[in-house]
Amino acid sequence: MAARATLAALLLGAVTGLSGCASWLPPPMTAALQQAAPRAGPTRVELDTVPFFPLTDAAQARHCGPQALASTLVAAGLPGDPLALAEATYLPARGGSLQIEMLAAARRSGALAVTLPGTLQALLDELDAGRPVLVLQNLGLAWAPRWHYAVLIGHDQAAREFILRSGNEARQRLPWATFEYTWARASHWAVAVLPPGQLPASASSAQTVQAAVDFERLAAPADAVRVWRSVLQRWPDQLVAALGLGNNLHALGQDDEAAQVFEAATQRHQSAVLWNNLAQVEIGRARWPQAQAALDQAFRRARDAEPRWLAEVQSTAAALAAARQAAGSR
Repeated sequence: MAARATLAALLLGAVTGLSGCASWLPPPMTAALQQAAPRAGPTRVELDTVPFFPLTDAAQARHCGPQALASTLVAAGLPGDPLALAEATYLPARGGSLQIEMLAAARRSGALAVTLPGTLQALLDELDAGRPVLVLQNLGLAWAPRWHYAVLIGHDQAAREFILRSGNEARQRLPWATFEYTWARASHWAVAVLPPGQLPASASSAQTVQAAVDFERLAAPADAVRVWRSVLQRWPDQLVAALGLGNNLHALGQDDEAAQVFEAATQRHQSAVLWNNLAQVEIGRARWPQAQAALDQAFRRARDAEPRWLAEVQSTAAALAAARQAAGSR
C-alpha cells in the first residue's frame, strides 16, 4: 500500500510539477509560440457546444478514450455513445483503448479520422477552424505511463492555455507548456474527427489521403465520394484522390461524371490503372472507340513502366471484347 501511495505521489508530481517547470524552462513548441509574432486569427476560442460525457463511476474511470471519442463524433454530427464505443474499443488486458482501435471506431461511426501534424500550431489551427481535436496524453512518466484521452475545445492566447474536456472536468484549463509535456510523452498524437466532406485545416496531403483510404474501406460509396471530392478539390494533383472519386462514382452508376474525373486526371498523370479504369467506365457507357483508346494508353503505360498492371489491363480488354460482341448480337 505504501509503495502504491509513493507511486501515486510521483505520478501526481509529474503533472502538477510541470506548470512550475514551465515558468522557467518551457518546452520547445511553447517557447516558439511565446517568441513568435502574434498569430493571425482569434486570440481566444472555446467550442462550448462540444458535448461532455462525464465518467460517472469507477467502472468508467478507464473509459476516457470512448468518452473523448464520443464527444468528437457528436460534435461532428455523427452518432457517439460512450458505452457502445467502450464495448468496441476498451481492452481490459490493457486497461484502456489503443489508438488503432479508436481510429477504427471513428470510421465505423461514419467519420473521417485524420491524424494531425504533431505541433501546437496544428492544434491551434483546428480550433480556430471550429473543430475539436482528440488528443492522447501521458499524465505519468516515461517509465510509468498513465495514458489519457481528452478533447481540446479551445485556447486562450493571452493566458497561454488550452481548454479541454478531460475526464470529469468539462473545462480543464492547462498551460501550453503543461499540455505540451504530457502530449509529447504520448508522441504528439492528435486526430481530427470529421463528417464526410470536411477536411482538417492542418493535415498534409499524405495524412489526409491515408485517412480517406482507411475511411473508404468501411464507407458507403456515396460517403466515399464526398470524402474524395473534398480531397481532390484541395489537392487537384492527387492521383489517389482522382482514382478514389472516379471509382466510387462508377460504383454509384454515375459513369458520366466518373469519366470526366478520370479524363481530367489523365491530363495530369501517366498511370496505367487510371487509363484502365477510364476504359472500364467507357465500356459501361457503351463507348467502344473511347474504351479502346483508353485501353491502348493503359497497355502502353503498363508495358513501359507499370508491368504489375498488365494482367488487369488484359482483363479489361477481354471485357471490352465481350461487351462489343454482346452488343453486336442484339
